[in-house]
Amino acid sequence: MYNLSPNITGLWDRLFAWISAQSGIGLQVIPHAAPAPLSTLWERPDMGAVFMCGFPFSLLAPEERPIPLAAPISLASWADGQPVYASHIVAARDTAFASSDLATARWGWTVRDSQSGYNAPREFVAALPNGDMVHDTVGPLLNPRGVIDALSSGKIDVGAIDAYAYQLLDMHEPDVIAPLRIVATTKPAPFPLLVAAKGQSPEIVEALRRALLGAHRSDEGRSILASLGLRAFAAPDIAQYDQLPVRARDTNRALGGSW
Repeated sequence: MYNLSPNITGLWDRLFAWISAQSGIGLQVIPHAAPAPLSTLWERPDMGAVFMCGFPFSLLAPEERPIPLAAPISLASWADGQPVYASHIVAARDTAFASSDLATARWGWTVRDSQSGYNAPREFVAALPNGDMVHDTVGPLLNPRGVIDALSSGKIDVGAIDAYAYQLLDMHEPDVIAPLRIVATTKPAPFPLLVAAKGQSPEIVEALRRALLGAHRSDEGRSILASLGLRAFAAPDIAQYDQLPVRARDTNRALGGSW
């Protein structure tokens, strides 16, 4: 989900190798790059620690969900020290596009089961004056890179990029976001969480969870986390994830339907 470049992927590999060593659980990093659907990844019976968007997690019945391990806390100001994230509404830097134009803009979205790339911008639009007038939309654009490409080509006026993905790009690939500017930021939502397959043993789950939640307690762990813009991992508040479908339904009502 957050393998945004070879450099950033290497930093994630370092984190998971360290978690593997700390937990005593052998973790093998398996590439699953776009356009491979994330849904097939989340169905794997051998998941040890895999990022899962909170919205598809929330749509599963409790007995069907993978096992929650931990949720990240970003160092960015929008996280306010909590395991939450948001989406930045972005436009091309060289356009005269203003925030007052948002209700008449061409909006891009990623995939419909994404909180950051679909539900978050729609919730933002629903709160705009005349937000229900937004009908000129383009998608699926798949991921933040798709949004950036669509902005660069003039295919869309605005789109939403996961604020944590934007943070990672700003830290490690600033040229990628140099053509963009942030117009607004959406309200927060619970951060995508790391999950294990529901068939994993309690011993494996507990060892991985303990290593993740304690990562910030050592100098090496803090250094690895900081390289990814993270302060720590926290225990996920599942009740917050369960509110995401409610928020999506409220947005549908406000917009008079879905895009």
